[in-house]
Amino acid sequence: MTSVERDDAGLVVVVESASTPMGCPECGVVAHAHGRVTVELVDLPCFEQPVRLRWVKRRWSCPEPACATVTFVEQHETIARPRGLLTVRACWWAIEQIRREHASVAGVARQLGCSWKTVWRSIRPLLEALDADPARFDGVATLGVDEHVWHHVSPRRRGPKELTGMVDLTGHPDPKKPDKVVVRARLLDLVPGRSGTVYKAWLIERGEAFRAAVQVATLDPFHGYKNAIDDQLDEAASVPDAFHVVKLGGQALDEIRRRAQQAIHGHRGRKGDPLYGIRNILRLGLEHLSEKQRARIDAAFDADERHDEVHIAWQAIHQLRAAYTAKDLAAGKKIALKVIETFPSCPIPEIARLGRTLRKWSAEFLAYFDTARSSNGGTEAINGLIELHRRIARGFRNRDNYRLRMLLIGGGLIP
Repeated sequence: MTSVERDDAGLVVVVESASTPMGCPECGVVAHAHGRVTVELVDLPCFEQPVRLRWVKRRWSCPEPACATVTFVEQHETIARPRGLLTVRACWWAIEQIRREHASVAGVARQLGCSWKTVWRSIRPLLEALDADPARFDGVATLGVDEHVWHHVSPRRRGPKELTGMVDLTGHPDPKKPDKVVVRARLLDLVPGRSGTVYKAWLIERGEAFRAAVQVATLDPFHGYKNAIDDQLDEAASVPDAFHVVKLGGQALDEIRRRAQQAIHGHRGRKGDPLYGIRNILRLGLEHLSEKQRARIDAAFDADERHDEVHIAWQAIHQLRAAYTAKDLAAGKKIALKVIETFPSCPIPEIARLGRTLRKWSAEFLAYFDTARSSNGGTEAINGLIELHRRIARGFRNRDNYRLRMLLIGGGLIP
């Protein structure tokens, strides 16, 4: 460093390298000094001000007549990439700000005192290099899949509205508690579309070694993804997410309550109707109900004998939930087997339909209890991060940029 100045734009730091012999990069002959050239780079902010680095580079000439290189300028990959606008450390700082501090590219650009395009064009090659590294797919034993909507405009303008995301849900020993396993969800990829064909194609692209390493595949109860898993991950246990299974039960209970409400009163639920008054607390787990709430539920069921159907359905849904909340996996599996056996023959059509669905998914439903409560919750957590960063960015227009940004914040590009 030769000098530090301050101007209206921030700090200006002037640097130059030490004088040492330089060999021609083409032929290796010791080069001759051939003047200087000053290059200005954007560096890390300091004292809450943007910093510009003025690098006084040495220009060299090759004395070898047969060499194709006439003159060249010194380069230091640790300082900046050739023709780069940001220093290397400023690029990695920007990447960490986006990933860990949930900063927007525009916010990083303001701190650096440059434009959005300058920041993104500088960090994008680094992200693409990390994305191209096949090692980031190593060691995936538990694989989650889910979809999300990345835009809400016409598909003709930006392609498919939905993207399918694959997430690494492999458990790792906790460094502080070696006997405890923790799951740090890591987004592996985002591909356009929502179908079993899309998921199957991605699995084929990963290769045989990757597919052979996957032992558990979690998913929402969607047959498209299940078919892809059955076709390409035949050695892996498929496990539907517990939340979505219980959600199916809650939806069935709501349908029964609305049907009973319509049959009794001839209209949708209104204030003062017993079943309408308990519509929200019917979804609560039994362990979360207060004495007052339990009394309200009992009073609503006792108000009319035609409410018995809702009462029976409510008990059935909590039996399904009890399978997942049982502390002992063997006891939970026993309850699950009873659910599969009894629900399809229930006289209440909505519960019977739910029972047929669970019977169709019986192997996957029971796999939850054989895989130490495998869950797709980490995939949902990644979706939450994606939603957060889409709001931070005020939406995206370019799907490639969107994919790189989401892989970064989802941990899929960790160096």
